[in-house]
Amino acid sequence: MKQNHTLKIAFCGIMTALALVFICLGGLIPIMTYAMPGLAGLMLIPIVAELGPAWAWPVFAASSVLGTLIGPDKDAVLVYVMLLGYYPIVKALIERRLQSRLARLAVKLALFNVAVILAFFISVNLLSVPLQSFTIAGVYLPGILLLGGNVVFLLYDYAVSGVVVYYFRRLHPFVRKWLSTKF
Repeated sequence: MKQNHTLKIAFCGIMTALALVFICLGGLIPIMTYAMPGLAGLMLIPIVAELGPAWAWPVFAASSVLGTLIGPDKDAVLVYVMLLGYYPIVKALIERRLQSRLARLAVKLALFNVAVILAFFISVNLLSVPLQSFTIAGVYLPGILLLGGNVVFLLYDYAVSGVVVYYFRRLHPFVRKWLSTKF
């Protein structure tokens, strides 16, 4: 039993390291500031699937702290910490507990909007991001950007569902076998 526990901890460490690599890549490739934190969040899917949300939360916390300390782009870290990092965990919980598809969608969109608005205020007030960065051709457009963000979030949610299906079809048998190895 103790050896199996050690494998679980090692697995979580590997996933934390992979998430951190993606967070850091978000800062090295400027166009990937938002895509790489999304990929980093996907590293939590195997942990949620194999070990459950209780194991995934510490991995999210560790990758968030490490990303904050060594991540080159604080915008990418903020996106990871505020939404895309914990979203696969919360998505699993929402989809397990709510039967209605409409209720699940409403909760996910509410979570996204609260997180984005909170991230906006953190960016402006704590990180000193100028309000001019939210303008296009001199027009202040945070509402339109939020609406577009909702559309992109729905696409991300759909993509995460596809990754979960792929994981269970292709990778789950191997990871489950590896985690249940007795030495």
